[in-house]
Amino acid sequence: MKLPSRAILGLVIPCLVFYLYVRFTSNSPSPYFPPPGRIWESFQDTWLFAHFATDVVPSLRNLVIGFSVAAVTGVTLGLVLGRVIWLQNLFMPLVHFFRSVPPIMVIPPLVLIIGTGDASKVAIIFVGSLFPILIASLDGVRSIDPVLTEVSRGLRIGRFRAVAQIYGPAAGPAVFGGLETGLQISIVLMVASEMVAATHGIGYLTMQAQATFDAAGVWSGMVLLSVIGFLIAALFKAARSRMLAWHIGMSRVARDR
Repeated sequence: MKLPSRAILGLVIPCLVFYLYVRFTSNSPSPYFPPPGRIWESFQDTWLFAHFATDVVPSLRNLVIGFSVAAVTGVTLGLVLGRVIWLQNLFMPLVHFFRSVPPIMVIPPLVLIIGTGDASKVAIIFVGSLFPILIASLDGVRSIDPVLTEVSRGLRIGRFRAVAQIYGPAAGPAVFGGLETGLQISIVLMVASEMVAATHGIGYLTMQAQATFDAAGVWSGMVLLSVIGFLIAALFKAARSRMLAWHIGMSRVARDR
């Protein structure tokens, strides 16, 4: 199937769901399912005008900072632990212990220690998304063809240079898989932390709408998060396609054989 046809086919279900929702809510007396017009009005009033600078921007800033620090830290530690065996043996029990903790459970202790400000939101996102990125990077290094290791040794390439120029690119597909998982967790933790302990943010305003039985406000918050998630996923996919062009090309060649 050609790409245009595939893209058009992907719009069928969303359009059908939207059409059915419009038909269902146009004459429905239910206060829990407001018509799209009311949701759009709430979206404009809440997210585009009144609270964009005070709530949307801080949430996205916390997300970017927390995930960026987790990505750099997780990838670096994963690559180093994957090549330095004694460090791997030393730290992996601790890593496995903390990775078994559900990401949502990092919220109470970090709020208790740091407080309810933006610093705790960044810390929650960082801690919750760190370990999936670290483990994926470590597994990526472990799965590298031993021939590459022998080549680097034969050429007498230094350990850190080998990590940057050989092991890092070779582990790229696994690293991006971990980054994608960490990014998804980061978005969840951004919202959850604001719902639990915050005085501003997307999650906070959505919970305020729920507490005041503002159904349109709740739905508009869901729409905003869907748009943010879609745009972030598109940017991530574009970055992965650019940085892993060689891997994607090889996969297509192997698939077409």
